Amino acid sequence: MLGVIDLPTYLAGLVLIVLLPGPNSLYVLSVAARRGVRTGYTAAAGVWCGDTVLMTLSAAGVASLLQANAVLFSIVKYAGAGYLTWLAVGMLRAARAMWRARRDPVAESGEPEAVAGERPFRRALVISLFNPKAILFFVAFFVQFVDPGYAYPALSFVVLGAFAQLASVLYLTALIFSGTRLAEAFRRRKRLSAGATTAAGALFLGFAVKLTLASA
Repeated sequence: MLGVIDLPTYLAGLVLIVLLPGPNSLYVLSVAARRGVRTGYTAAAGVWCGDTVLMTLSAAGVASLLQANAVLFSIVKYAGAGYLTWLAVGMLRAARAMWRARRDPVAESGEPEAVAGERPFRRALVISLFNPKAILFFVAFFVQFVDPGYAYPALSFVVLGAFAQLASVLYLTALIFSGTRLAEAFRRRKRLSAGATTAAGALFLGFAVKLTLASA
C-alpha cells in the first residue's frame, strides 16, 4: 500500500514504542494534571508539531547527516540534554516550594513560581525537537517498512508518519484525561503532589543523562 510493506508488523511495533515513557509524554501528563485538559492539549500540540518536523527531517535525510557528522550530533545531543536538565531543575524547585507550602499553609499561593509564565506549546515543541535520538529512530524504524522499489518513497513516509501521529494522539489524549483525574488527588493531598513533582524532576534528569550518553 503506497510503498509501505508489512503494515501489521509496523503497527504492532509502533504501539509498543509509543507506550514507552519519555520526556514528551511525561511533560504532557504533568501539564494536564496541573492545568487541565485544554492546556494539556496545548502541550500535546507542541509534541505533534515537533514529531512532524522530526519525521520530515528524517525523510529528507537529516538523520543520515547526524549519523555521519559526530560533531553535529554532539552539539544537538548536549543542547537537548541541557534543556532537559533546565526543565528538571525547574520541576525540583517547584517541588521544594510545594513541600514548604505543605508544612506552612501561609506560604501556599496558587501555582509554584517555576510554573508562572509557562508556555506549554513552546516548551513541548522544544522538548520534542531537541532529541537527536528521535530523528535517528524515525529513519531507522520507518526505513524498514518502505519498499525500496517504490517510485515515491516520500509518500510512504507520509503514510507511516500519519499512523505514528494517530497513535500519539490517542495515547496523549488518554494521558491528558488521566492527568485531570490525578489533579483532583493532588489538590486533596499536598504530599502526593509534591512527591509526584519531585519524581518528574528526577525522571527528566534521567532523560538528560540518557541523552548525554547516547551515541549516533
